[in-house]
Amino acid sequence: MIPETMHAVQLTGHGGIEMLDYRSDVPVPTPGCGEVLIRVAAAGVNNTDINTRIGWYSKAVTEDTNTGGASGFETVDDDDASWSGTPLTFPRVQGADVCGYVAAVGDGVDPARIGERVIVRNMLRTYVDYRPYECWTIGNECDGGFAQFCIAPSQETHAVNCDWDDVELAAIPCAYSTAEGMLHRASVGAETVLVTGASGGVGSAAVQLAKRRGAYVIALCAPAKAEAVLALGADRVLDRNADLVAELGEGSIDVVVDLVAGPQWPSLLDVLRRGGRYATAGAIAGPICQIDVRTLYLKDLTLFGCTFQEDIVFENLVKYIEAGEIRPIVAKTYPLSEIATAQEEFLTKTHTGQLVLIPPQVAS
Repeated sequence: MIPETMHAVQLTGHGGIEMLDYRSDVPVPTPGCGEVLIRVAAAGVNNTDINTRIGWYSKAVTEDTNTGGASGFETVDDDDASWSGTPLTFPRVQGADVCGYVAAVGDGVDPARIGERVIVRNMLRTYVDYRPYECWTIGNECDGGFAQFCIAPSQETHAVNCDWDDVELAAIPCAYSTAEGMLHRASVGAETVLVTGASGGVGSAAVQLAKRRGAYVIALCAPAKAEAVLALGADRVLDRNADLVAELGEGSIDVVVDLVAGPQWPSLLDVLRRGGRYATAGAIAGPICQIDVRTLYLKDLTLFGCTFQEDIVFENLVKYIEAGEIRPIVAKTYPLSEIATAQEEFLTKTHTGQLVLIPPQVAS
């Protein structure tokens, strides 16, 4: 039985945590042609949720995420404060991670899909006609998983057959597709890879996924999290504030997978070998960095900015899950109604792995 209204968290505008409004009277969406309605079982918390809320993607913001993570920024330009550069419309149900069960289907979708346990590709291509380097982010350009129900394109809603629980599956879409997208773009193989922010959701995913590709993984994280990151498969762990050139030597790294940026950024290029590759999908320590262009061209480096994901990235993730080749770390779960507390804990960066929200469950 599908109710007419649902519990959901609506983002009412750019700003602090107070802009998140937990409601019990939000209309349940109706799937359109080619779409499915998903009863959400769990939804992960990610940097993108916070960055979108605070308007961090606006070029008017130059500080790190945590500076405005709880209270927002005063210098946000609403016109460019989203992934795509297209202004958000409010209220918006965020949540880039969706794990749940197909509850209903729209026209053109096989009713046999009802009941499937699914995850949704977070970088949606259906709505932009599969044009290269364009996508909608679920929870940004369209409503996402911080609710009891959400809709998604059937073509980008993947059934998964595994023995994981719903919470574990909810830790996959955003973090693991971001990490796999970076590794795919940089063509990572059996070589030496440096991963920054290695204890977070994307960083911990990158460690596992790089090891799966046969890489020797050096991870940067807080010392208190070193053992947990080693348990993920890292071959060596360094303090995130280490002098990288002193510890590793110039030209010692084949690929840098960076989620942090900030003041340490120039040293990441210093430790890359000639012909090395750098891939980034985040800048939690600050987006404004200084580059010596001579380092870039004299060492024949390649820099990859990684947002768009080819179809094979998410398809491969489902295969890795079903083959038992990866498994996420879930640090803690919260009821959806406690999203403010969950985001406050997320901002402390004291956890390893993912935080996951669980909406009130509706009888199937």
